[in-house]
Amino acid sequence: MLRALNLPIESIRTVVAIAETGSLTRAATKLGLSQPAVTAQVKRLQGLVGGQLFVKTPNGTTVTGLGELVLQQARIILEANDQVLRLAGHGNATVHRVGLSSLFAQRLLERAGKDDFSDLFICADRSSKIRKGLIEGYIDVACIFASDVDSELSKTILEQRAFSATWVRSRDFVLSPGAPIPIVTPPDHDWMIGQLNRMGSAYRVVLHASDHSVRLSAVRLGIGLTALPSFCVPDDLVQSPEYYLPQLSDLRAVICARPGLRKEVATRLVQRVRGIFDDKHHQATVLAR
Repeated sequence: MLRALNLPIESIRTVVAIAETGSLTRAATKLGLSQPAVTAQVKRLQGLVGGQLFVKTPNGTTVTGLGELVLQQARIILEANDQVLRLAGHGNATVHRVGLSSLFAQRLLERAGKDDFSDLFICADRSSKIRKGLIEGYIDVACIFASDVDSELSKTILEQRAFSATWVRSRDFVLSPGAPIPIVTPPDHDWMIGQLNRMGSAYRVVLHASDHSVRLSAVRLGIGLTALPSFCVPDDLVQSPEYYLPQLSDLRAVICARPGLRKEVATRLVQRVRGIFDDKHHQATVLAR
């Protein structure tokens, strides 16, 4: 029996779509295929690579260890495929993927017009998730918070900015005398909790959530304090420089382009993302590259 010399590009595209949407059904909708067709394409690729690529979990369809390896290469293959199509002038292959920290995504949506997204796919998530997509090649350009920059991320950085951070509370929040400070935290909270630890503050985490809107709802309810970049403090909340709270260090944000992205494409996308920082009231500090 002859070994296969070529991978079916439709199966490659299907596998990437499943990983991006977390569901065979949503992948089928995205690709305009029936679910049996999607299942057949996955089985075809699994037969070629010799193992299972996905498993079903309570949270959806998740890639296996083998699936992660295949997915990394699949994205590279698709990018090469789409680059060739761009040479032929196929407009449907020119959508670029911009990854933003959820806070930056909110800022962009408040400023952008509908037409600004006609040629972009926006992925908004925690900075750590966007970073992963950038390194794996799924995200073309990213704008994320990065307290620590390792060698892998450092190679992708085009610009760096610093934003002031502030503690935030509801207008009627009152700390009971002698009580630990109630804190509402995001997943990547070392920049917040670390300052409390260094100050020796007594605190307790009352809510931990990746969803920014959930955290704000908790703060509005008055069950705790949180910290935010100064540029995104809602009007109905107040900055809280109380004596019992430590001063927060500036948050470092980086604009990055994935390895291998064409220079002219990276330049164009970065120029569009840079508009997030243009604000006469909340200027970011430009850091040395």
